Amino acid sequence: MPCPHNEISIVQRSNRQSAVAAAAYQSGEKLFCEYDQEVKHYPEKRGIVHNEILLPANAPPEYADRSTLWNAAEAIEKQWNSQLARRWVLSIPREIPPDQYAALVRDFCNQQFVSKGMCVDFAIHDKG
Repeated sequence: MPCPHNEISIVQRSNRQSAVAAAAYQSGEKLFCEYDQEVKHYPEKRGIVHNEILLPANAPPEYADRSTLWNAAEAIEKQWNSQLARRWVLSIPREIPPDQYAALVRDFCNQQFVSKGMCVDFAIHDKG
């Protein structure tokens, strides 16, 4: 099963990027960014079928809230060139049934990231 698209990038303040804006875009939610005091919202973003936050055992439970998680990430990083988040965009092969997407991504993220102490915020988009 080929995976035709795989892109890894870093959300960087030096590129005038925001972790809160990236999370708002990815999740389709309206989020307030405490860093620049702006609401981040992308109403043109459609096709989001699932989003979820996964936390390691040592993470504060309030990080289950997307706004709290990403505003905390931005608040801890003080430098102009801070790396705020990692983004990984990939295609799930169409041979996998859509009702298995969330479990597949959840299991992968738990094994590769959460088990190593990282918080994960993922969304599944269906371009139809």
